[in-house]
Amino acid sequence: MSDQIVRVLAKDAPIKASAISARDLVERSRQIHKTLPVATAALGRALMGCSMMGNQLKEEHGTVTLQIKGGGPLGSITVTSDSEGNVRGYVQNGEVELMEKVPGKLDVGQAVGVDGTLTVIKDIGLKEPYVGSIGLLSGEIADDITAYFAESEQIPSACALGVLVDTDQSVLCAGGYLIQLLPGADDEVISKIERGVHAVGPVTTALKEGISALELVRRVLSDFELEVLEESPVEYRCYCSRERVSRALISMGREELTALLEEQGSAELTCQFCDAVYHYSREDLEKLLSEI
Repeated sequence: MSDQIVRVLAKDAPIKASAISARDLVERSRQIHKTLPVATAALGRALMGCSMMGNQLKEEHGTVTLQIKGGGPLGSITVTSDSEGNVRGYVQNGEVELMEKVPGKLDVGQAVGVDGTLTVIKDIGLKEPYVGSIGLLSGEIADDITAYFAESEQIPSACALGVLVDTDQSVLCAGGYLIQLLPGADDEVISKIERGVHAVGPVTTALKEGISALELVRRVLSDFELEVLEESPVEYRCYCSRERVSRALISMGREELTALLEEQGSAELTCQFCDAVYHYSREDLEKLLSEI
C-alpha cells in the first residue's frame, strides 16, 4: 500500500481531521540520512506531522516548515511540507544510540529534549511568512503539535504519530492522525473523540494490521459520520537542483564568491534534505562570477 494522506469532515459534528500512512516516506528518510532507530522515529514523526499541516494549506504553492530544538542529543529537527503533503527533512544528530523508556519502546521525548521550542513557519505567498513558536511540552512531537495548535492558533486538537522500527532498523510501519475541533463543538463531542482516541490506542498497534489512513481516522472517529474530502498520495520529495544551488552561490555576492574561488578553487555543496552532492569546478565558479 503506497503512502497516503486523507482529509475528512464529520457530517454530524464540528470536526475536521487528517490521517496519514507513511511507511515508505519515513523509510526513505532513514535511508537518505542513515539514521539509527530513535532518530528515525523522531524525524519520522516530525515529517508526518508537518505533512498533515502542509496538506491543510489552501494556497497551491504554500509551504509549512517545522523546526524542533529541544536541547536533547538529537539536536535540531527541520522538516518542510508543500501544500500536497509531500515532505522532506533532516535531523542534526541521526546516529544517537538507542534510547528506550522500556524494552522495545523508543524514548523520543528524551532524545528530542524539552528545553527548547517548536516553531512553525507558514509561507502562503504573503510579504512575510507566518511564524508561531511555543515551548516544547514533552519532546514526543505529537503532544507538541497539539500544544502548538492550542496556544498559537487557538484550535483544540488531538494529534497522534507513530513509527515502528523493525529489528533490522528499517521502518515497519508509520502513520498518524490530526483531529481538530471547529467552532461550536461541545463537551459531548470532545468526550466521543477522547473515547475514540483511547479505544484505538497507539497508532502503530493499529497500523501493524495493515490498515489505511482512512481506516485509521474512521476508527478514531467511529462515533461520527464522516465525509471524505480528499485522499492523495504523499512522498518524501526534495526540490533541490543544480539550478537552485547555483542561484544560492550567486546570491553570496561577488566578493564572497571570489574569495571561495581563490581559497578553494572549487566547491562541493551537499543538500541537507536529500544528501545530493553538487560539484563546482574552477570553471563553473568563474562562469557564475561572470553572471553576477
